[in-house]
Amino acid sequence: MQGTVDGFSYGLVTPLVAFLMACLGGALGLRCTTRALVVAHSWRPGWLALASAAIGSGIWTCHFIAMTGFEIAQAPIGYDRTTTYASLALAIVMVGAGIFIVGYKGAKGYPLFTGGAITGLGVASMHYLGMAGMHFDGWFSYDLPTVAASVVIGVVAATAALWAAGQVRGFLWSVGATFVMGLAVCGMHYTGMAALSVHLHGTGDAGSGDSPAVLLAPMLIGPLAFLLLAGVVVIFDPLVVVGRRDWAPAEEKPGVPARALVPHQTRRTLARPARALDHQGSVGYRNL
Repeated sequence: MQGTVDGFSYGLVTPLVAFLMACLGGALGLRCTTRALVVAHSWRPGWLALASAAIGSGIWTCHFIAMTGFEIAQAPIGYDRTTTYASLALAIVMVGAGIFIVGYKGAKGYPLFTGGAITGLGVASMHYLGMAGMHFDGWFSYDLPTVAASVVIGVVAATAALWAAGQVRGFLWSVGATFVMGLAVCGMHYTGMAALSVHLHGTGDAGSGDSPAVLLAPMLIGPLAFLLLAGVVVIFDPLVVVGRRDWAPAEEKPGVPARALVPHQTRRTLARPARALDHQGSVGYRNL
């Protein structure tokens, strides 16, 4: 028996909140990636790991919030905890792989396309693994061309977001990268849901597992903690906001473990020779 589904049982509330969570995770994660591109190598793994956790948590939170608006009219839905948590871990690991490639190899050329592909596949893998954790009196089937389209959307948009983050050109680039990342996650999710068909056994049995309402609070604690940590770090590190155009790594000196970040303008001022009047009143130059 064909099931009747409703992906917007709460109207536009769940899509909008899901999009905002995807943008939040993307904003924090991409700005941490930006910071990793200009920081000393010893600090880079920590920034990239924090970026991976933020983006992965934002992706998973977006998916779970969107799924609270998904209902099957003839069958209640339950969620398997283990599979649902595994989808969160998968998102963080695969996004992390893509982020680390871009963080160490650069956001252009082969590293960019490889990192973007892995990140986009991570978004898609999290989605379909999360769907596999849903239990109800029936089964899902998918339209393969639409599934392929959802994966392509995730890969292309994730690649574009990583490219924009790699440009590190200030606030507008950050906003653009964040918006693209949010579109990547939500576009992939709802395209994947459009590929879905529900088939019911017709027995009327309830699905095993916990309902979304029961799982919502405890399952969001971990991802929200990651997002909060990333937010605190970003807020209290002003260099994350300005980007590489305004800040550049100074030269490392022997015995100094990390490179300081100094403004380009300050470096130009220090390098410029100063003018001075000689004893005859003519203008001359002397080096600082």
